[in-house]
Amino acid sequence: MYRSKSLVTGLFAFLILFSFIPTSQAELWEFVVEANVENGVVYSGDTVVVTGRVVNHAYEPTRGVEVLIRAGSDTTKTFTTPDGHFRGEFTNFQRIPGTYIVNVVATWYGMIGLSSTEFQVKGDATSVSALQQKLSTDEAINYLSANESDFERNPIGQTLFKYYHGLLNELIQEQKDAREPNEEQIFIGEQRAIAEALRNKAIEEYGPGYGTYEGYNYEDYVAGLNPEIKDLVVQQLEFTKNNFLEAHSLKQDMLANGSTYDEAMQAYFEMLSIPKATIDEFNKKYLESTEENQANE
Repeated sequence: MYRSKSLVTGLFAFLILFSFIPTSQAELWEFVVEANVENGVVYSGDTVVVTGRVVNHAYEPTRGVEVLIRAGSDTTKTFTTPDGHFRGEFTNFQRIPGTYIVNVVATWYGMIGLSSTEFQVKGDATSVSALQQKLSTDEAINYLSANESDFERNPIGQTLFKYYHGLLNELIQEQKDAREPNEEQIFIGEQRAIAEALRNKAIEEYGPGYGTYEGYNYEDYVAGLNPEIKDLVVQQLEFTKNNFLEAHSLKQDMLANGSTYDEAMQAYFEMLSIPKATIDEFNKKYLESTEENQANE
């Protein structure tokens, strides 16, 4: 009798005690998952890094919890460290710009915890990339690799089959259009070819040189200069000649490397346009050098 009374009293005390335990402490077998994306903003092709921690409701970490991380149509799996932390990566995340949800599921011997976060993919959303995104999913690949006869008795399957093959045809057409030049580009190319042919013909007919920096006329001009400024003028002519040769070489290199004729000529004239400050600096250095040489003599 005494023993039965003690058992009843103990059971009553246990129930009393249990009734005062908060719900959060009574459900210690469900996980709390904290998740975040290291870089909240990425660009298509970047690596997306998801980190976080798994604890129970008493905020106690558990080692070895399996963590499934899903972003877009990609999934990766990792496990928690002794302190409950986890890390997952999606390398070369090729997706169109937009907001992507990351879902995280932590499981361990029947216990489970869920969490989600998000990140932004920046860039230009083109129609071609949007089509590529839709056609890169597992569902799209399955329907694109199947035959229409596989869905004779499946109306939904027939609809999806036609839908994804329609998207594929759109993508093929847009890529074809992107490779073909439009009428304006063709016209500009033709005009550029005509101008280039006329320029080459004129060069062959007239044979212009780089300028008169040698020969009898040049020597006669130099000989007639005032002796006080003769050396300075000769140095200026050499500076101009070298600058002209460099500009001509730059133009030829640009044309050889695929630049347009207009781009090459713009760079050519920019190099030939010597600012007054540059000339003044050249004269100053020359005069200083001359004075120093005279002083040494």
